[in-house]
Amino acid sequence: MISTNAIRRPARPARQQAPAHLFTIGQAVRLKGGFLKPALPTDIYRITGKLPPRGDSLQYRIRNDDERHERVTTQDSLEPVDMLQSGRRSTLIERTFGHG
Repeated sequence: MISTNAIRRPARPARQQAPAHLFTIGQAVRLKGGFLKPALPTDIYRITGKLPPRGDSLQYRIRNDDERHERVTTQDSLEPVDMLQSGRRSTLIERTFGHG
């Protein structure tokens, strides 16, 4: 005789929600200052891409208009920049659609 009881499988561990990126592509950011190098107000970068996490930290590609290369950094090393308070003039697209 065949049993009608369902086979019990071990419960799967709960799937963790992926952390969300705080910054958007095109947003102006600044690298946070550290012990060896303070953040300079002129060092403003733009988010050029969102990358998968490295360990527990989300990553971004950033670029400064004065540099030819992009950098990769983690979310916890960035802070948002208010372009109007930074003394730098906004572009037409930023004035039209905002900074983020």
